[in-house]
Amino acid sequence: MVLLRPIPTLNALRATVRGFATAAQAGRRPREEGNISSIFTSLGANSVVLPERFAQLKRDLFREEMITSWNEVVDELEVVTEQVAEAGSNAIPRFSYADIRDGLSSEQEETIRKVGSVIIAGAVPPEEALGWKASVRSYTAENKPRVKGFPVDDPQVFEFYHTKAQIAARTHPDILNTQRILMSLWKGDSPDISMTTPISYFDRLRIRMPGDAQFALGPHVDGGSLERWEEPTFRAFYNSIFNGNWRQHNPFDADKRTEVIADLYHTPNQCTIFRPFQGWTSLSTTGPGEGTLRLLPFLPLSSAYILLRPFFRPPSSNPGSLKDWVPDLESTAFPGAVIGNTQELNPQTHPHLKLEKTMVPVPLVQPGDQVYWHCDSVHAVENVHAGKSDSSVFYIPAAPLTTRNADYLRDQRLAFTQGIPPPDFPGGEGESKNVNRASVDDAHTAEGRMALGFAAFPESIGASLAKKANSTLGL
Repeated sequence: MVLLRPIPTLNALRATVRGFATAAQAGRRPREEGNISSIFTSLGANSVVLPERFAQLKRDLFREEMITSWNEVVDELEVVTEQVAEAGSNAIPRFSYADIRDGLSSEQEETIRKVGSVIIAGAVPPEEALGWKASVRSYTAENKPRVKGFPVDDPQVFEFYHTKAQIAARTHPDILNTQRILMSLWKGDSPDISMTTPISYFDRLRIRMPGDAQFALGPHVDGGSLERWEEPTFRAFYNSIFNGNWRQHNPFDADKRTEVIADLYHTPNQCTIFRPFQGWTSLSTTGPGEGTLRLLPFLPLSSAYILLRPFFRPPSSNPGSLKDWVPDLESTAFPGAVIGNTQELNPQTHPHLKLEKTMVPVPLVQPGDQVYWHCDSVHAVENVHAGKSDSSVFYIPAAPLTTRNADYLRDQRLAFTQGIPPPDFPGGEGESKNVNRASVDDAHTAEGRMALGFAAFPESIGASLAKKANSTLGL
């Protein structure tokens, strides 16, 4: 078995983070002010040399079976990367909302699991989505002196979380039902999880204008970086990869993922809850070349490569080679991983992925279409918006009710009522002084209010979980 003994200072970090996760209402430590750039080295966050303990971590985790796994993964990447480069955007599955509402076939489910992402078209009427965008623009105009975002001088990604339109979208019955269906791809037996009970995880919005080249997020994986190797519950999720059985890794194991700590360093923009799928809902007609999302569409294989990558380096005699890499157990390097930042990738740090041709843009989407990608999926944003109209989305991920997520939901609810940023995001006064921000009255239906944490969860989802969640929420 893989050694899982704590490395120096890790126990203290874990205890601190557990304290944040279970803090009493209003007791959660606020994060520093900032914007989306705070967590991306490529957008200006600081890059540092890792301390020596990370070299020791590699030695603790390494086992000989990894060499065979590494060579198998590299060989398979040679084939898969060429297939993806040829398929382009067609590698990303697209289904109509009617299709998934009536039930995904086993083949469709397997495609989503293998690719790690999916487009769902038609759940929200285009005119409704366009109305949401118009509402946000009015809100922006009304609160112009207090608008913040990235870039600072010309925001394309806004530090808005509490607009009426966002609440309407997050609680839209068909968006919630889409999330319920997709989350059911994850399997688990824990009584502390309900994968059929979506909750709302507040996130930002983007209105990216033609010509913008500043909001250029390179390939990355959200939800921590070094934590994947450093934090015991997180690396336990990847035990099959570390044990030399990478083909047995199950990216959709809910039981092993719910207790993961993805934020050891309490930095702005790190997700601290179990968020199976990240996602957005389109507010515009946007296609490739128009500042859209890019995805790496081979989830299990890319995860194995990323997790094994720190343990290997090219041969000294041929540093540019993609073949015959050797174990690296002396350096502190975890390529693309920085303390407190997200996991980033590029052709130099992760050459076998051939990112320059395998990061495929999302095909043409219409207002109201939804895009979801697994929380371990590599994704990016096109460097330049070369289109002629805005490329706009609400970031609306899919997250289930769990006992731990209920803690976050409680604190997010308090932030919502106060108009300050949600707990995982850069702090400050946020929208607390804005006019016409949302309230719970802007939610769709009783299910929507429940997803926001303002209505009790029924015992039909699981009596123990419902009681714990309702007690946490004071309902």
